[in-house]
Amino acid sequence: MDVEKTIAEIELLEHILTLPDKRPLQMADWKAANRKHDEMYARSPWFRLWKRDSA
Repeated sequence: MDVEKTIAEIELLEHILTLPDKRPLQMADWKAANRKHDEMYARSPWFRLWKRDSA
């Protein structure tokens, strides 16, 4: 196994993974973000009031 080649490949992958994702958001992305937001604020009385009255 070529250690230097392996290290270079890992560094390239690390660089690629730091690049921003330029793909447009899909509906599933928006739904996941909304679900995460709702789960984060689910215990807030203000949020529960807003959810109840906005439905």
